[in-house]
Amino acid sequence: MTRIQLSPADATTLAQDAFTAAGMPAALAASAARALVAAECDGLPSHGLARVPFYAAQMRTGKVVPDAAPRLERDGAVLRVDAGFGLAFAAIDAGASAARDVARELGVAVVCITHSHHFGVAGQAVEPFAREGLVALALSNSPAAMAPWGGNRALYGTNPIAFACPREGAAPLLIDLSLSHVARGKVMLAQKAGEPIPEGWALDAEGRPTTDADAAMAGTMVPAGGAKGAALALMVELLTAGLGGAQFAWQASSLFDDKGPPPDLAHMLLVLDPARFAPGFAERAEAMFAAIEAQDGARLPGVRRFADRATRADTIEIPQALHDTLRSLATT
Repeated sequence: MTRIQLSPADATTLAQDAFTAAGMPAALAASAARALVAAECDGLPSHGLARVPFYAAQMRTGKVVPDAAPRLERDGAVLRVDAGFGLAFAAIDAGASAARDVARELGVAVVCITHSHHFGVAGQAVEPFAREGLVALALSNSPAAMAPWGGNRALYGTNPIAFACPREGAAPLLIDLSLSHVARGKVMLAQKAGEPIPEGWALDAEGRPTTDADAAMAGTMVPAGGAKGAALALMVELLTAGLGGAQFAWQASSLFDDKGPPPDLAHMLLVLDPARFAPGFAERAEAMFAAIEAQDGARLPGVRRFADRATRADTIEIPQALHDTLRSLATT
């Protein structure tokens, strides 16, 4: 497969131009483009520029409202953000910006984002807090892709969870995972490339293990940890769509086509100021991290992502076909 190299800055401009050509205002387009290129820089192409064609097509049909500006309301420690059926990124930015001040003021802030779209890389929502000395947890629901344990009809999304913790003189601890065995975006990339997927990732529509990406996209994802992962996915549904008044996974439309109504998803951010809790949090955390790193073969979550990011600081690679599509979208 032929690949194209380009700088993150050029990639951001290309994605932003594709979004503005689809009717998105420049500020909103810039927020979305930055998030997708950051995913590429972190070695997560399933959540990167491959999403641009889907988003642009959905803007043109109204499945995404391209000019939706997030609306924020505060109720004590709770910050409610209405994304207005636009993309998630500007809504996440708005909620995160307000949460910093509220967490410093009260020790805790809870951001509930509703009427939203794909959450993107969940770690992006929490990492900045940790770099400012705060602890943060992010949750999101997503369209139905996993069945309840023992069932065969998808009711839960793959529902990412991310957690970030500050460190003294080092990059934050960053945990970022989906509650399926792998993110569904990886199956989508394999489908587009006409490649098989590893066994254990997904089940077909009849509930049988499959390595066929088409059958997997028509079926369900395998939950991480079996019944435990499925139970956690249910928890996330209730904490996001349940509290936010959005669609549960089984009610939400697909993120991968331009048909139907907006997906209407929800996200939650929980932000804590360690200074409001027991003294010495940083020292206790570092003792835990040191105990992990002292074991041969063990590493802290997030280390690999930060290493990947460093290698792509100047150049990222995307498939030639995707580059051609982005250029076409940017000039249409």
